[in-house]
Amino acid sequence: MAAGDAQRVWFSQMVERLRDHWHPDMPFDALISLRDDLDAMLQRLRLEGDITSPVFRCRDCGRVGPAAPPHVSVRAMVLSLSRFGIAPAEQIHALEKQWAVHRKQNELDLYGKRTASPPVERSPCTHG
Repeated sequence: MAAGDAQRVWFSQMVERLRDHWHPDMPFDALISLRDDLDAMLQRLRLEGDITSPVFRCRDCGRVGPAAPPHVSVRAMVLSLSRFGIAPAEQIHALEKQWAVHRKQNELDLYGKRTASPPVERSPCTHG
């Protein structure tokens, strides 16, 4: 495993897929589908490269263990369009605002999936 891969979310293959498949007038359903593809690609690359999550210590309970595996959210994908020079920042800023409105109106989570119910308040430690 190369240094930094444990924390890496955007691999070059994913950036190329994003560059090849994104276009400015994509409907949100297509954006969510592209996010699904990129997230599946991330999970596959981590599995094939035997990349494990970094170990951390919980500030609340002191437990030491692997961090949750990373996932690609819709917002992260949208912001990456500017980060990797695929689209201008002004266009991405507008898209980010449109996504926030769409997400709220349609009760979607960070990944574009319908939320089953309102979030339940949980204790700080959900891993214990």
